[in-house]
Amino acid sequence: MGQIQYSEKYFDDTFEYRSPSSSPRIASFPSEWRAIGVQQSRGWMHYAIHRPEPHIMLFRRPLNYQQQQEAAAAAAAQMLPK
Repeated sequence: MGQIQYSEKYFDDTFEYRSPSSSPRIASFPSEWRAIGVQQSRGWMHYAIHRPEPHIMLFRRPLNYQQQQEAAAAAAAQMLPK
């Protein structure tokens, strides 16, 4: 199993992006990404394959994803009976 290298995050107006890369072995499906050691936190979705370099996996998630999840969890916790 090769070493996974993770890019820095980069952004546009809607999403944050990250592009992990592996050795030139091609990983096409989530089970394969995990099998070669790719680990992403919640919310990241594989959105494209860059055919010239298929060993570079392209992931994105909505901007402020973690903050939105934390706010939703806090709101849900406030609704629980005391």
